[in-house]
Amino acid sequence: MADPSTYRPAPGAIPTSPGVYRFRDAHGRVIYVGKAKSLRPRLSSYFQDLAGLHPRTATMVTTAASVEWTVVSTEVEALQLEYSWIKEFDPRFNVKYRDDKSYPELAVTLDEEYPRVQVMRGAHKKGVRYFGPYGHAWAIRETVDLLLRVFPVRTCSNGVFKRARQVGRPCLLGYIGKCAAPCVGKVSADEHRALAEDFCDFMAGRTGNYLRRLEEQMQEAAADMEYEKAGRLRDDIGALKRAMEKNAIVLADATDADLLALAEDELEAAVQIFHVRGGRVRGQRGWVTDKVEDVDTAGLVEHALQQLYGGGNESVPREVLVPALPEPAGPVKEWLSGLRAAQTGKGSQVDLRVPQRGDKKDLMATVQRNAQQALALHKTKRASDLTTRSRALQEIADALELDSVPLRIECFDISHLQGEDVVASMVVFEDGLARKSEYRRFQIKGFEGQDDVRSMHEVITRRFRRYLQEREQTGEWAVPEEGTDDEPGTPSGPADPTETRDEAGRPRRFAYPPQLLVVDGGQPQVAAARRALDELGIDDVALCGLAKRLEEVWLPGEDDPVVLPRSSEGLYLLQRVRDEAHRFAITYQRSKRSKRLTAGELDSVPGLGETRRQALLKHFGSLKRLRAATVDELCAVPGIGRRTAETVAAALSSRTPAALAVNTATGEIIDDSAETARTVADAAPQTAPSQETP
Repeated sequence: MADPSTYRPAPGAIPTSPGVYRFRDAHGRVIYVGKAKSLRPRLSSYFQDLAGLHPRTATMVTTAASVEWTVVSTEVEALQLEYSWIKEFDPRFNVKYRDDKSYPELAVTLDEEYPRVQVMRGAHKKGVRYFGPYGHAWAIRETVDLLLRVFPVRTCSNGVFKRARQVGRPCLLGYIGKCAAPCVGKVSADEHRALAEDFCDFMAGRTGNYLRRLEEQMQEAAADMEYEKAGRLRDDIGALKRAMEKNAIVLADATDADLLALAEDELEAAVQIFHVRGGRVRGQRGWVTDKVEDVDTAGLVEHALQQLYGGGNESVPREVLVPALPEPAGPVKEWLSGLRAAQTGKGSQVDLRVPQRGDKKDLMATVQRNAQQALALHKTKRASDLTTRSRALQEIADALELDSVPLRIECFDISHLQGEDVVASMVVFEDGLARKSEYRRFQIKGFEGQDDVRSMHEVITRRFRRYLQEREQTGEWAVPEEGTDDEPGTPSGPADPTETRDEAGRPRRFAYPPQLLVVDGGQPQVAAARRALDELGIDDVALCGLAKRLEEVWLPGEDDPVVLPRSSEGLYLLQRVRDEAHRFAITYQRSKRSKRLTAGELDSVPGLGETRRQALLKHFGSLKRLRAATVDELCAVPGIGRRTAETVAAALSSRTPAALAVNTATGEIIDDSAETARTVADAAPQTAPSQETP
């Protein structure tokens, strides 16, 4: 535990300007980010007598080893920088509302020639009209299914749409009246756009005039004895009313507002948000967080607003109703107004306030009840879960005779298919929970063939060599002379020691050691891992292996395994860690194998990038015609020079053409169009792995 007086800034060194400050621990990791209207009094408050600090604040300042700050011009800039740093550094002592859900929205792509209605998630795109968010995608589809009867807007994908235009025949929705079938010319582009705009108007809450117009048309049709038309209009009105009933009217003045309410106790807080558009509740979402810092209701509201709108995925309405105003409220209002102006393209002030009376106060009470129920439900689930995790960690510590419970556990697994595409995975569990941002994947390139023991030695060496390189930067360790060169042929990313953490303190690959290292396997794998640690001079990391056959726990140098009871929570946690490492490894191995097997003939032509590959296939139509083309014909393709054309011709001529494909059901030879589709698919860009391979 550090003494805050050892890193307290000198008197008068802290400026009085607005700014953002960061506390770091002994490893250089950012553990807390805060902002202040005036930095000097705020930072000075942290260095008073520990007895006068809140227990959480006292824990933070004794965990920290240094403090630094950045001066900004205004409080709005401080608010923006604080949010950016919290997202970047993920400090452990900051309140963070963790929402692992991506909420779906109903989107109308008005930027296309033929607008399409679809379910979309993620960041908003320019030219697309959004409605929501909704709690479930099926709720959107039910609403759309009802509205398509009246507004038969296109819902098909671009591929289906183009196919229908080519064959001159609409899809099933076109036949049953739930699509106007612009693909085959039943309506013009302008008529279809008018349908899409009517759909948007109805979803935006402008329903009264449209329903009255339909009722008038129904009465006129009945008066003219056009009973079939009147019946269809009657059914259309019923469908629209059923769609309207799915979103109850809560505010009569067609208000656009977000209502945010909180429920909290000494340890945790739950936030609930109702999205009201056109006077109707269009969506609901919520989060629960641990109160790891000393923060009041106003501070929780400010953090929630940052979480909700800071990412740019959520539209900012005219009104934001909260249970307590942040202190001060002016910078937050200015920040929200700036976000709304950027989204709408025009200036617009956001009204951030606490409702005092009327329908909005009543609705806020409903949101508050939802927050209380969410917190109660979370605590019911968390109680048993937290107890179980604590017991599991303690059982592991007792069984392995560790000095303390292993708060950070790393597990390694090797995966391959008959010696090909050999890969390894590293998964991390902290406090008994998976920390997926710390997962890593490796390609084994130190040797060829199948050797799990040698692969495990290589992976452990590479992981902890990176750790020692980071320690060398801080002067705490010296890297051994042998093996200082990292793995041969790292597949992506540089392999220099600065990859662990940069000067700003951003977390990188292998900066922190585990308390327990688990390998998937028995005595041979454990011995290989122990040998790798010994070669690097690391003796303060506990090591064990979990064998699949009898779920035995092997320790280095022991002839007999440690057998945990089948009902042991510690064994169950180790199994979960091992199974997660296996899943992560085999997923990566399969993706590499799939990419290798689906690579096209043009992928390995030197100097030929994705754009020119597609240009060649589009120009010639198929790989067969491309293979038969001369150098002069290749040069006729835009972007293809003579040297590239000669390289392509030489590469294709040196390969044996693929055998003709035969339909086994009919015995006929599949024509060249199939090859065209296949080669175009081969030329499509491959999706890169979500994590860099170390």
